[in-house]
Amino acid sequence: MPPPLAPEALRGDSTTKLRGYRPRLNPTLVTPAATKLAPGLENLPAPASLALPVKPEQVRITEFRPLGLVEVENLAEVNNPDLKAIASQVDQAQSNLRAQIAQWYPNLNLEANSLPSFTTGQARSVANNGLTTNAATDRWDFGAAITAQWSLINPQRVPTIAAARDQFEKAKFQYVIALRDLRLQAASSYFDLQQSDDQVRIGQESVRASIVSLRDSKARFQAGVATKLEVLEAETQLSRDQQLLTNSLAAQAIARRTLAALLDLPQNVTPTAKDPARVFGIWQPSLQESIIAAYTFREELDQALLDISIANSQANAALGAVQPFLNIFAGFSGSIFNGNDPIIVAGPGSEGSNYDTTLGVNLSWRLFDGGAAAAQSRQNKQLAQENTFRFAQRRDGIRQEVETSFYELEKNNRNIVTTSREVISARESLRLARLRFQAGVTTQREVVDNQRDLTQAEVRFSNSITDYNKRLAELRRRTGLDQVAGCTPQSLPAIKPAGASDVPVEPTPLIPACQAAAQGAV
Repeated sequence: MPPPLAPEALRGDSTTKLRGYRPRLNPTLVTPAATKLAPGLENLPAPASLALPVKPEQVRITEFRPLGLVEVENLAEVNNPDLKAIASQVDQAQSNLRAQIAQWYPNLNLEANSLPSFTTGQARSVANNGLTTNAATDRWDFGAAITAQWSLINPQRVPTIAAARDQFEKAKFQYVIALRDLRLQAASSYFDLQQSDDQVRIGQESVRASIVSLRDSKARFQAGVATKLEVLEAETQLSRDQQLLTNSLAAQAIARRTLAALLDLPQNVTPTAKDPARVFGIWQPSLQESIIAAYTFREELDQALLDISIANSQANAALGAVQPFLNIFAGFSGSIFNGNDPIIVAGPGSEGSNYDTTLGVNLSWRLFDGGAAAAQSRQNKQLAQENTFRFAQRRDGIRQEVETSFYELEKNNRNIVTTSREVISARESLRLARLRFQAGVTTQREVVDNQRDLTQAEVRFSNSITDYNKRLAELRRRTGLDQVAGCTPQSLPAIKPAGASDVPVEPTPLIPACQAAAQGAV
């Protein structure tokens, strides 16, 4: 793809001076969208565009489909309706360009006013001498004319076609932008789903830990070595963790359906995350390299340049309205008649035919229009000037976007380091607090506080990983670079370690809100 701004191109021939720099999309630099579903996903095509479920059974979820990030991107590129709509806009722009190119071709028209026609009637006339004449009309006519016209000089033709061609290129750029935005949106939605799964895991572990604490406090209370206050504190912490789990489950369901809507999956399928949340990789380019790559990569800058060219072409077309138009035309017409028409035909019952051929040149020139064409041309020139400012605004915005994502990536990288240490220390603090509580040298309050600290630390650690992956995906989208060093896979044991996770989390029945609020008020 050419650089966003080429001053040497602006100093080129006269055509470039009139229209401005006109970038073109290089298909070799754009990864095309997938056109068919990958193996294993053939049963997840998008529903018919105009299909609308009418029965509850049609929208009831019957399948949870685990998906990876690559599968999500494939489904989004094939199924997403918004991307299909933008692809249709590209086809519309191409059809409009073809319609404007047709101005170079001659027009051929066929007209037939009598195909055929029959006239009947009675005519009566009285002369000055009192003589009355009656005449009857019974006549068949068949006539047709064919004409051809070609514009030798049309001042609006070239700029109109140039504007349509630029609109077509702009539509192709818009499709590429939408495709890359869709890939970013799909990755972000997938990371959100991974985060929601991690939040559910954290909530379940917190509930299990609270169940263990409540069980220990009740046992100590029954043994007479603890107070009722410690039992109440454990019950309060269990309620907090159950609320966290409830919120996490709701967020998980919403994240799944958000991804399903983006992928336009069948109405009875809900996607789930196949892979757990983990750090995606390390961004290798520097900030300066990322900014320069973004300037070269971003199609938004090319679109701004095309807007300048379109406005200049429209200005030239407006001036063409007050310039001479020269057309060459040729025509052939003929008619056949049979019957009696005393007005047109001298003798009754006559028949005959006539043919005419015409060839010539016509000229039209609007000599004065009150300055409307000049004003409209000036308006489009001013629009071109406005688009130059829009280019500068977009250039500055692109740099700000890259810098924001880069600095946010560094921030989340540091957050991963600090929150991972926080999780480790919080786990050890909770372990020591439980030992102290079992030895009778501390209270349930210390256990509850350390358990809450551990939960909050795990939530912050999960959020930092998700935010890091999102910023990484944003940098890949905004710079066009794919220089990401993957992380070394962790070596995990084949057997899950035993511990507090063995405590089952029983499902809590849903109490109506009115009844639950009344219990809380009491």
